[in-house]
Amino acid sequence: MNQDNRKIIHIDMDAFYASVEQHDAPELKGKPIAVGGSSERGVVAAASYEARKFGVKSAMSSMIAAKRCPGLIFIKPRFERYREVSYQIREIFYEYTDLVEPLSLDEAYLDVTINKKNISSASQIAREIRAKILEKTGLTASAGISVNKFVAKIASDYNKPNGQKTVTQEEILDFLGPLKIQQFYGIGKVAAQKMRDMGIFNGKDLRDLSLEFLEQNFRNMGLHYYQIARGIHNSPVNPNRQPKSVGGENTFEKNLKSIQEMQAALVPIIQKVVDRLAKKEVKGRSITLKIKFDDFSVITRSQTGDEYVDQFDEIYKIINELLILENPRKPVRLLGVSISQLNLYAEKTVQLKIPFPALKKGL
Repeated sequence: MNQDNRKIIHIDMDAFYASVEQHDAPELKGKPIAVGGSSERGVVAAASYEARKFGVKSAMSSMIAAKRCPGLIFIKPRFERYREVSYQIREIFYEYTDLVEPLSLDEAYLDVTINKKNISSASQIAREIRAKILEKTGLTASAGISVNKFVAKIASDYNKPNGQKTVTQEEILDFLGPLKIQQFYGIGKVAAQKMRDMGIFNGKDLRDLSLEFLEQNFRNMGLHYYQIARGIHNSPVNPNRQPKSVGGENTFEKNLKSIQEMQAALVPIIQKVVDRLAKKEVKGRSITLKIKFDDFSVITRSQTGDEYVDQFDEIYKIINELLILENPRKPVRLLGVSISQLNLYAEKTVQLKIPFPALKKGL
């Protein structure tokens, strides 16, 4: 099916973990809270909108967050509770379509081109879903609606919190043109900085470049950047999407030269991986340390055990052992941690039902 015939919704819960905590403990409403550990090694998993006003954000060191926001309240994560609420939300999605692709506990893609309620407007479906989520859970959600997953995901951020944005096929170029390059889903920090250094600051700047230029400067990502600048993204909504690994990495502004620096730098990376494992409801048996040196050479070191792990202390212990065994003797510019050989028992496969006749009216 051509993308201009599809109707894709991206639903993204608003500050999900923090909002669940504020809903369950009304005395926290209106207060700046951070879900995560408050210790020296703690990392913010999620921040309420009240905390975000002070610059507190996910993956930030808890120590830095506390300095930015005096009076910040730290709440220990309750992933079982977040999963419970997430399942309630997914039940609402399945009222409309079986083509649901969860990305994490708090966001998912829905293909409603053909839907169970025979509603021609994807925008109306998004409004109904958001209203039902609020009624059932007391939480707000934002939505992006478009002809493909890429544009829908960007659009869901446009009117956050508790809003939605529809971008039709005809509106895509005007919508993407003024967006800052870092707002493009799939362009990471390193690539975005490289683009800014080259004078590429927004979607229009990127769209003005030839495919040849992008492939010369960004190699195998050149075609991808060429397409997303034009809003081209043909990946279907995959209801059986399964992660092969979960990871995180960080490129440092200054090269790391000592084991102690590397050990400290690994803490927030591992915490990010732990949070992602919890979001995806998986554990893994194989743990990999990635090291990129100042000469851009890369090595990986792995250890595979008999037990599935998902806890910070378990993963840090193994990563630290791998680091000490390697004992890097060159300056390090990047460290990464990934978990593979995942247990995928938690994901549900959905039996697709016979669809209604296709509806081709507007979004």
